[in-house]
Amino acid sequence: MVKFLLFCILCVLCWPCALIALLLYPLIWVLLLPFRLVGVVVGGAFSLIGAIFSLPARLVRAI
Repeated sequence: MVKFLLFCILCVLCWPCALIALLLYPLIWVLLLPFRLVGVVVGGAFSLIGAIFSLPARLVRAI
């Protein structure tokens, strides 16, 4: 809702900039999508490595 309100304010102040932003937003989103996917994969890999390293401590704590 905040983004929509900011867009409305931009549309009132400078409508050509608002139209350019409206047209470029999907393009930028598509270009940044691979970086988001890489971030998810790297985060999952770090979580897996952390779980593997903490497994012996969890096993000792369970005994």
